[in-house]
Amino acid sequence: QVQLVESGGGLVQAGGSLTLSCAASGTILSIVRMGWWRQAPGKERELVASINSGGATDYADSVKGRFTISRLTAKNTVHLQLNNLQRDDTDVYYCSARLYTQPGLWDDYWGQGTQVTVSS
Repeated sequence: QVQLVESGGGLVQAGGSLTLSCAASGTILSIVRMGWWRQAPGKERELVASINSGGATDYADSVKGRFTISRLTAKNTVHLQLNNLQRDDTDVYYCSARLYTQPGLWDDYWGQGTQVTVSS
């Protein structure tokens, strides 16, 4: 069984910063990639940023230069630093991990979501 636990969401003024963290635990053989997605009510979930096992990162165009994803491999933890937050960044943010629980068996796992609210 695998569990992703997120922390760090909250309310911040426009221009401010937050750090989101996500820790994966359970029966984990190896992690392919971890990432953060966000979803507003009535909209599809969109990828914000991801980082793979080699350290390569990918960002949505809307957050490039403002958000930074990093990973502590030994602790199966991923962080997302959110700087210069704007009102459009208000969403529920979800951590995800694609990982192997045994050789040849991988799956995608999701956290419960953490709310980020940016006020003007």
